[in-house]
Amino acid sequence: MMINNSHSSPNLRSVAIIGSGLAGLTAALLLQKTGRRVTVFEKSRGPGGRLAAKRVEGGSADIGAQYFTIRNPGFQQFLDENAGTDSYASWNGHFGYQVAPEQWEPFPDEARYVGVPRMTAITRALSEKATVIAQTRIARLETANHGAWTLVSTDDERFGPFDAVVITAPPAQAQDLLTDSQLVTLAAELDEPVRHVQPCWAVAAHFSHPPFDQYDGMRVQSDILSWAGNNSSKPGRDDAGQWWVLHATSAWSRANVDTPAEQVASDMIREFQDATGSRQQPDKLLTHRWLYAKSSDSDTPGHRWFPDQRIGLAGDWLSGGRVEGAFNSASGLVDEMGILSD
Repeated sequence: MMINNSHSSPNLRSVAIIGSGLAGLTAALLLQKTGRRVTVFEKSRGPGGRLAAKRVEGGSADIGAQYFTIRNPGFQQFLDENAGTDSYASWNGHFGYQVAPEQWEPFPDEARYVGVPRMTAITRALSEKATVIAQTRIARLETANHGAWTLVSTDDERFGPFDAVVITAPPAQAQDLLTDSQLVTLAAELDEPVRHVQPCWAVAAHFSHPPFDQYDGMRVQSDILSWAGNNSSKPGRDDAGQWWVLHATSAWSRANVDTPAEQVASDMIREFQDATGSRQQPDKLLTHRWLYAKSSDSDTPGHRWFPDQRIGLAGDWLSGGRVEGAFNSASGLVDEMGILSD
């Protein structure tokens, strides 16, 4: 049975948002500006989502999205007004892609931006304007009086009631939450998106001396590596030596999803050395496995709103996969909910 999502729902005075990445915080701030009461629930200690960074000796390394572009003027206006112009800056590095062994071509000219001094600076600045309950994993949704929603955490804490719920988790996690909430019809809507979810292994490697100076960011022609970037070349970083961030290809990550992290790092470093011709060995390593890194689905409706249940879905996976897609998805959802125009 298909879900009816052809009309808007009025009288949404209170909204719960699950996830404090860019999509969740965008939805929260847009809803707040219309006078709605909004609470954001985050399973981790702080916000971030794909705009993730890990603390490393002397600073931090961006292990999620490496940069973002701005094609929607509304996205830049939103960042400037809510995160502040000092929370991000242009990454004026040299970028190339590998077309053959030892043969590189420059990236097309385009402005690329990063959070300063780390990617999470953006979501942390946004979260300061929202009500965020951190370190709280929502296990299920329950209907309360008059059809409102109560959120139940894994620690059996109860929150609500809320008139609507916006879920910004990756599709596999969103589907699990809907299934555990007995919303099997809505959960079935995510069967296809879940099949397209791709994992990604990330490695941050520190080198005492620059291992490669031709480019600061590279698309690598490799069965193992898809990206290598000099994190220390980004604005606001003040590292001794250089931190490089490597991302594995989706296919290799899927085939090695359960491989020990030490072996993953070794294989990815070796591939980096082969691609760059460097024989330097890193003196520090950090690995991170993204189980839900991106989606290969070309059917991206932008967002989903189920007015009969008053449940919405937003995230970059619904809007092309780019960082800016998270903003486009959330703002489109809020608009369809009828909040901005009522």
